[in-house]
Amino acid sequence: MSAMDMPAEQPIAASRAKAKAPTTAWISWVALAMMTTSSVASLRAAPTMAVYGLACVFLYLVPAVVFLLPTSLVSAELASGYEGGIYKWVSQGISKPMGFLAVWCQFAMTIFYYPSLLGFVASTLAYVINPALATSGVWTAIVIVVVYWTGVWVSSRGTSGVAGLASMGLIIGTLIPGVVLIFLAALFLGQGNPSAAPMDSSHLLPAWAGLSSLVLIVNNFLSYSGMEMNAVHVSSLKNPGKEFPKAMFLAMGLVLAIFILPALAISWVVPADQLSLTAGVMQAFDAVFAEFNTQWLTPIFGIMLVAASLGGMLTWLAGPSKGLLLISREEGYLPPYLQALNKHGVQQNILVTQGALTTVIALGYALIPDVSSAYWIFSVITTQVYLIMYLLMFVAAVRLRRNDPDHPRGYRAPMLVGLCGVGLASSLAALLIGFIPPSQFGGGSGWSYFLIVGGGALGLGLLVPFLFYRLRKPSWKQPIPAEGEAS
Repeated sequence: MSAMDMPAEQPIAASRAKAKAPTTAWISWVALAMMTTSSVASLRAAPTMAVYGLACVFLYLVPAVVFLLPTSLVSAELASGYEGGIYKWVSQGISKPMGFLAVWCQFAMTIFYYPSLLGFVASTLAYVINPALATSGVWTAIVIVVVYWTGVWVSSRGTSGVAGLASMGLIIGTLIPGVVLIFLAALFLGQGNPSAAPMDSSHLLPAWAGLSSLVLIVNNFLSYSGMEMNAVHVSSLKNPGKEFPKAMFLAMGLVLAIFILPALAISWVVPADQLSLTAGVMQAFDAVFAEFNTQWLTPIFGIMLVAASLGGMLTWLAGPSKGLLLISREEGYLPPYLQALNKHGVQQNILVTQGALTTVIALGYALIPDVSSAYWIFSVITTQVYLIMYLLMFVAAVRLRRNDPDHPRGYRAPMLVGLCGVGLASSLAALLIGFIPPSQFGGGSGWSYFLIVGGGALGLGLLVPFLFYRLRKPSWKQPIPAEGEAS
């Protein structure tokens, strides 16, 4: 996911907006491709793949083919035939308890997502103040706590108008810095400077050192996630059957360019053994600006990246929790305390509870000596929880096609069973591989890594929703309030 890396629309809210939109409100397939690109592409993941040098091309292409394409096409069919988002898809395709699990995972992944996103913000902001802070776990933890709670305060007041910050973030914090980084890094090589990473054909594939050498590819599944939300726009196309695949292929090309080229640029100027997974983008900017005696631009670009990330965070902070709230009120999945709304009609108690957990997780940056390791662990847990939702989505899609083949669909994915099989297998493989410590973080205990990732992913993704479901009471069901209404 991009700075957004987060879901662009929520299940019930999206379906309501869709119901209100006039049937003549068409969008072009190019516009849909741009919307998809803006919600998926980001520079944040570039350092993670830059450590692989030229092999990052392979490591981005593989999940694009086996995960991004199946997710895009399958979710497009579901969105064009069944309103209500992931909860309705899985509820009708499998069962209501599994539907709750799916929407819970869509929300729960944000609990670990925000610490990893704000870990990037902290390291980037360090280059504006003092680059030495980029490796400080205490600094990172403080930034995460302060920025997150500020975001909660803003969101709880029902502030409107921040949505535009996310779309502006594509230009301000992704396209402009990305183009500048690629141009200067290419100029750096053009002046005769050697590339920090080998660029010959023998390095097209990552070095094989067992399964641990491929673990970093798991993070790319998170980079491509969120496509099920963009799929709700399929009904706004004049000819979904032809235009949606074209939009997805164009978006995939743009997303791959935004992911791959900056990662290569970073690998040209920053040696892999010196690369920080959180501050790698700023390391590259600092290096190329120093080469051309324009190092004074480093803080400016740092502010641009930070502004884009914070705009995205504010835009999406309350989104996933809103979808969970509406489903829980309808079915009684959460206790009344978590369903309460403040005077602005915002689910403040959910945000505060989420914030308390985020604060505890942020301490991991202060307690784990290597900031890059903490960042990686939280990114993996985020991916693991989200992959549970995708496993359910692929199963539900197959069952809906078989059990309800005549249900009207604005778009029918070609070879749906095969697409779901590929998506299911790749998601399951990524889920399992995520429990293996990557080769880049050798020296630590494999069992401690397994327990941290397993405890975080399985505990939050499976145990917590199971307890909510088992302990639910009929009295937990509450009417869904009108927009902006308090409870």
